[in-house]
Amino acid sequence: MNHYLDVLKKYAVFSGRARRQEYWMFTLFQVLAVIVVAVLDMVIGASMILVALYVLGTIVPTLALTVRRLHDLGKSGAWYFIMFVPFIGGIWMLVLTATAGQPQPNQYGPDPKAYSA
Repeated sequence: MNHYLDVLKKYAVFSGRARRQEYWMFTLFQVLAVIVVAVLDMVIGASMILVALYVLGTIVPTLALTVRRLHDLGKSGAWYFIMFVPFIGGIWMLVLTATAGQPQPNQYGPDPKAYSA
């Protein structure tokens, strides 16, 4: 839960680096939250309005976290646009986000694992 809240606290912080654990724990909680909100939406009959509002409210921190995750790999945030390449873009982004970050400091900052160890 701390990973989820930490990402929301850094709502629009696109600088720095994010560990794999931070990225995937946030993604897990994000998926669970969308499922809970979708069920709630169905129960009250809001025709997915609450899901749309939740996703719109969390799109900026999700994008910022993805950019920080790419920074941990030593890549520019512009690599995010690889997702828009049909068929292989999403797979390539999945591979990038699952790859271990650079253990040494890079142009985007020091290794985030060094702080948490």
